[in-house]
Amino acid sequence: MKQWKEIAPEALEKSPFQMIGMDWMLVTAQKDGKANTMTASWGGLGVMWGKNVAFIVIRPQRYTKEFIDGSDTLSLSFYDESFRKQLSYLGAVSGRDEDKIAKAGLTLTHDGETPYFEEADTVLLCKKLYAQKYDPACFIEDGIDARWYPEKDYHTMYIVEITKILQADK
Repeated sequence: MKQWKEIAPEALEKSPFQMIGMDWMLVTAQKDGKANTMTASWGGLGVMWGKNVAFIVIRPQRYTKEFIDGSDTLSLSFYDESFRKQLSYLGAVSGRDEDKIAKAGLTLTHDGETPYFEEADTVLLCKKLYAQKYDPACFIEDGIDARWYPEKDYHTMYIVEITKILQADK
């Protein structure tokens, strides 16, 4: 079993632009004793309301959204490049149709009620603070709506407090 160490948010050495936008992350939540996850490459880290936060966005058709909406907590987990194939798979297949976590070969574990994966190298454990569906009337730059939302399936943005950061102890 992997050994984890808790680090302060200020001790996170990786760039969030690299972690989220290039390496990707798994967004994982649990509802009624069952966990689901999805790969994401949009989001960010920062400070809001005096708290260290992350923000993530989820489209309404994503099965994982039901789990996020049904739970107070979630995890954001990050992996090294050797997990690219699993992350691609977990982003392309729905947990509605199969046990994609088992098929990806990942090991689900928990911190309290919050699920995450043993194979990650960094995990952000988070508590939901805020959720709002994107409103197309609020887009300021021309073309965003047409380019990213041709089906009008607007993301819900979640702002989550980072309650703990775990790093694999190397």
